[in-house]
Amino acid sequence: MAKMSKEEYILRSLSKIRLKKWELFVITRILHKLDDPDIEFVCQQYINIKGDNHHLADLCFPSLKLYYEIDEAQHDEEEHKEKDKKRTEKILKVSKEYENKLKQRETLEALDWKMERIRVHDKSRYDKNRDINEVIDEIDQFVERIKGRKKEFEKKLNKKIVWDFEKKYDPQRYIEQGFINVDDNVVFKYIKDCLKLFGYTSDFSPQSGWWEVGTRKLNHAVWLPKLYINKNWQNTIEDNGETIIEIVKKEDYHLRDPNKPIRDRIVFAHYKNIFGHTVYKFYGLYKTDMGASTERKHIHRRYKGEKGKKINLNNYI
Repeated sequence: MAKMSKEEYILRSLSKIRLKKWELFVITRILHKLDDPDIEFVCQQYINIKGDNHHLADLCFPSLKLYYEIDEAQHDEEEHKEKDKKRTEKILKVSKEYENKLKQRETLEALDWKMERIRVHDKSRYDKNRDINEVIDEIDQFVERIKGRKKEFEKKLNKKIVWDFEKKYDPQRYIEQGFINVDDNVVFKYIKDCLKLFGYTSDFSPQSGWWEVGTRKLNHAVWLPKLYINKNWQNTIEDNGETIIEIVKKEDYHLRDPNKPIRDRIVFAHYKNIFGHTVYKFYGLYKTDMGASTERKHIHRRYKGEKGKKINLNNYI
């Protein structure tokens, strides 16, 4: 993956919405009025709101756990009402075929996020826009709420919120922190970066999706599965990330070597980010449920509570 600067990220993010006139206007005004390079933003980002349902947020601020919806005018009133109903429920219902494509995308966990929205169409007519001055006033009020939310978060965390783009995918930040947590949406660009959290020192990324960590007392291994249907595997994640179902498709493949011990799995799922780049997202610590598994189908369940979501890196390095 080519290295991307913060400036390039911002420009490419905005270029994704250039054909959506109102969305472009609203988002660029928010960012310009906000004028804060330390608040990270993402356009057109899939987020997990509830259970296995995903939602496409027009604009989100990960460090503030906030996302924004823009209700645009539609020429087809009935079509708009149906779409508005789905958005109100905060659920993006998709076909199985589209769902499989969706699960190849990096998805932010947003179970405790706040949602706000702005309507840019006339309330009485879906095919007519609101007065632009009304929209501007509402946008500016939202910007003030963003600023206030940042102050609240900084007070709660007792530290400044900084968007350090260069360190977003750097494993060293987590090594220094001493832990990784599912709720922090931990993502890396390369397999080697995932493994560096557990003592791996090479500058070359292994090709295998399985790596046994150096310490045996914890009986752990790092697993980097593709959680979607592919040539050899049909892997899915369900129950709001609590369960992973692993199915082998190729006849001469086997799920496990009977001569090797069954290890708990530290899972980094293989995804595509908003620019189509491969990334590896931390999903937690899973235990294989052998009672529910078969020879060609294994069920892995995430440990409950903090044990499943938080990994103390000091146990490995």
